[in-house]
Amino acid sequence: MAITKTKFVEYTRCDRYVFLEDIRREFLQNPISYQEYKEQEEAMQLQEIRDAMFEGSTGDYQDKTVQENAQLKAMNPYYKRVEIEAGRLASKIFPGDIIYAEKTNDQKCFSFCYKEIPFLCYVDIYNEKGENVNIIEVKATTSKKYTELTGGYYKSQKYSIFSCENNIHRLKGEIAGYPLTEEMDLKTYETLKKKLLDRYGIGSYIYDLAVQRFILEGQYKEQKKEEELQHIHYYLGVLNADYVYDGLMENGREVYQTDARGNELITFFDMTEITRKYQFQVKLDAERLIKNIEEPNIREVPLGVSCGFKKQTQCKYFTPVCGHKIPEKNSSLSYVNNPSGFCMENGKRIKGLELINAGYLHMLDVPEAWITKDNHFIQRECVKTHTLFMQKEKIRKAIETLEYPIYHLDFETFPSPVPRFRGERPYTQSPFEFSLHIERAPGVCDKEKDNIIFLAKTTNDERKELVECLLEHVDVNKGTLLAQNVSFEKGRIKELASIYPEYHDDLMKLYHRGFDLLWIVNNHKELYEKLGFSKKEIDTFNFYDERLSGSFSIKKTLPIFSELTYANLDVKNGTEAIIEYANYNSMTKEELLKTQEALRIYCQQDTWAMVEILNALRKLVS
Repeated sequence: MAITKTKFVEYTRCDRYVFLEDIRREFLQNPISYQEYKEQEEAMQLQEIRDAMFEGSTGDYQDKTVQENAQLKAMNPYYKRVEIEAGRLASKIFPGDIIYAEKTNDQKCFSFCYKEIPFLCYVDIYNEKGENVNIIEVKATTSKKYTELTGGYYKSQKYSIFSCENNIHRLKGEIAGYPLTEEMDLKTYETLKKKLLDRYGIGSYIYDLAVQRFILEGQYKEQKKEEELQHIHYYLGVLNADYVYDGLMENGREVYQTDARGNELITFFDMTEITRKYQFQVKLDAERLIKNIEEPNIREVPLGVSCGFKKQTQCKYFTPVCGHKIPEKNSSLSYVNNPSGFCMENGKRIKGLELINAGYLHMLDVPEAWITKDNHFIQRECVKTHTLFMQKEKIRKAIETLEYPIYHLDFETFPSPVPRFRGERPYTQSPFEFSLHIERAPGVCDKEKDNIIFLAKTTNDERKELVECLLEHVDVNKGTLLAQNVSFEKGRIKELASIYPEYHDDLMKLYHRGFDLLWIVNNHKELYEKLGFSKKEIDTFNFYDERLSGSFSIKKTLPIFSELTYANLDVKNGTEAIIEYANYNSMTKEELLKTQEALRIYCQQDTWAMVEILNALRKLVS
C-alpha cells in the first residue's frame, strides 16, 4: 500500500508511530484502494473541521468522546461544499483548464517511488494553462490563521505579513516593490514568516501541501521533467473569515456570491516559496519514515509537540500508549495558568510534557521549591491534605452583586464551515437552542416551572423566532444574565443584535448584564478590585477542590456542588448536540421527536446545573 499524503503526515509524527501502526515494506508494495484512500482523506478533513470549529472555544466543545464516524457523517457534507466552492472560485481566478471533483478518485493523482517505497497523493484542484501549473490544496480552516500574523513598529498600526489582490494572498516580502519596511522592520517580518514553517503550529496545513509538492516533484523527476518544475505554483484554498453571507438561495441551496465588501467565500494563499523551504525537512522526514519502516522502533520516544496533546490533532496513540503514565487526575500538567512552567534549581525552566518526560508525573512530584505562585500552592495543598480552599468573603460579596431576577442562559449552536443563514460567516456559532432558568429571588427557581426552552424544529433559519422567544421571557432593563463562560453567550447575543436591527437595543441591554458563574467560583480581578479586596486576595482562587484537577469546566465543577450527572442522558455534551441537530433531515418523524426531547433535556440540565452550583455556593458561605 502506498504512503499517502495523509499517512505521511501521521507516520512522521515520531519515530515510534510506524511501529505502532505495524507497517511493513511488503504491505507497502500492495496498491492502495480508492476506498482506503477516501477513508484516510475523510479522517483528515474531519480533523480540519474540528480545528476550526472548536478554535478558541471552551468546555463542551472540546469533548471528543463521540465516535468519530458519527461526527464525520454529520460534518462531511459541509466539507464537500467547501471543496466545490473552492473549485468554483478557482475557475474564476486561475485561467486555463481546471480539474476538481467532489469524488477523490476523479481528482488529479501523482505518485512516485522513493527508495522502493511508493508515495501517492490526489490534488484537490489542478489548474493548467500552457506550461504553467497551479496546485491548490483545500482546507476547511479560515484565513485568519494566516492574516492575523501581524506586526508593526512600536505603538503603531499592526499589519499582516500577507497582501491580498484578486483574492490571492501573497507574502509581502515576495511582492516586487512592496514597501514592507514602511509597515514593520525586516526582523519582525522574518520572525512572523518563520511561524509558517512550524508543522505543529500555524504551518500544519502548509506542511501538508509541502508533502504534496514532494510527491509531485518526485513524479516529475522520475519522468525526467525537472525543467517544468519552475512553472508550478502551490496554493492553499481556505474559508475567508471576513466573508458575510447575504442569505441568497436558489433551489433550496445557498448561493455564495461576492459579499457587500467584495469578499469571496474562499480565498487563496500563495505558499510556493514556503513549501519550497519545507522540502529539506520533508525529505528528512521521508528518510526517517523509510528507516522506521525497515527497522521499526519499539522504544519509547520523548513526548512533545508532535503528540498534539489536548488538541484536536492529538495522536491516537497518546492516551492508550505513550501518555498512559500521566495520572488522570492531578497530574503535574494540572497546575493552572502555567505556560512558562517551573524554574528548577539550576535556573532552567521545565514545563508541559517535559515534566512527564523527566518523571514528574503527579502534581506532588513537582518539587515544592519550584513553586512560586499562590494558586499553585493552593492546588498543591488541597491535593496533599485532601481539603478544600475557599475565600468565603469574596464569594459572599460577589453573590451580593447579583441583581434579580437571574437569567441562567445556555445556547446550543451549530458552527457550520460554510455559512447557512444571512449575516453569518464561516464557523459562526449559529444558535439553534437555548435553555433559560429564571431565578426570581435567591434560591427561588423551579427546574420545570421556571424553565423556558427554545429548540429549532428544523435546520432552516429559526434564529428570529429564537430571539423573539428569548426577549419575551426576559426583562432587559433589570436582572443578571448568568452563564458559565458568559463570553460565549454574550458573543451569540451580539451577533444576533447585528443581524436583527429591530431587536438590537434590547439584545445589547441583555448583553451588558452578563455575569460569569466562574467569576464566583474561580476569580475575576476587575470585579474584586471594585469590591475592595487586597491584591493577594484578588490574585488567588475563590474556591479550589482537588477534584477540579486544574479545570473549572462545568463538567468538573458540577459534581462538587451537586449530584446531577450527564452520564444517564441520551445527549451528553455539546458535540453530541451538534451531531443530532445536523442529522435532523435524515431522521424519521419518530426519531426526530425523540432526538429533540433529548436535546431539550440536555440543554435544560446545563442551566439547571448553574442554578444548583449557585445555590450550593450560597450555602457554603452563609
